[in-house]
Amino acid sequence: MPYIDLNSDVGESFGNWNMGDDAAIFRSVSSANVACGFHAGDPSVIAQTCRDAVAAGVTIGAHVGYRDLAGFGRRFLDCSPTELADDVLYQLGALEALARAAGSSIKYVKPHGALYNTIVHHEAHAQAVIDAIGAFGTDLPVLLLPGSIALTKAEAAGLRPVAEAFADRNYTPEGTLVSRREANAVLHDPATVTANMIRLATEGTIVAVDGTVIPMNAESICVHGDTAGAVAMAAAVRAGLQNAGVTIKSFA
Repeated sequence: MPYIDLNSDVGESFGNWNMGDDAAIFRSVSSANVACGFHAGDPSVIAQTCRDAVAAGVTIGAHVGYRDLAGFGRRFLDCSPTELADDVLYQLGALEALARAAGSSIKYVKPHGALYNTIVHHEAHAQAVIDAIGAFGTDLPVLLLPGSIALTKAEAAGLRPVAEAFADRNYTPEGTLVSRREANAVLHDPATVTANMIRLATEGTIVAVDGTVIPMNAESICVHGDTAGAVAMAAAVRAGLQNAGVTIKSFA
């Protein structure tokens, strides 16, 4: 029986500002990409998210990003590799402390937003992120787009590279994500998304924005927690996969 992981970005509320419904998402996903305070999240939000993840039996991963609260981590920062590595290591340490207090620990790393997209191709920043994870010292798997330079560097450093797909994002025929600057970047129809993810899990292909069927090897599927209708989308994807005979479990 095939299996696949479902992950979602969580812990992204901040003070009086609420982002997503993490408790509801936890009913569908197997892995939680928990914000570490640099793009979103504050200590109390992160701590509660970790407690909720543990209660739901969901694996905790570190959702590290550029130091960009105002831009939600979606802006590239031209920082030095040393500064970036220090920032990533700082975030890992902070989340690990809160995860341990909740009775768990970090099991993988998934970069966020601009950092995620940058280290697909940016040699220096990709190496900085991998160096920071290595310095953390627990051989954490790294979750990124297939073909990312950072995944190649992770494997070279002895870390497990894990490729993921995005349930609620459109893909170009080249297998990259359609830019969020485009009107059709995000998918909203649960039936379309579910059918595409069943195809991914059972056949290793997805349908691109122009209708092209493209190969896609992925061990994990991301459903964004901040997308409109995310809770219903995650539930539909999970149910569809299970009905197709696919087991949902964390890769980590």
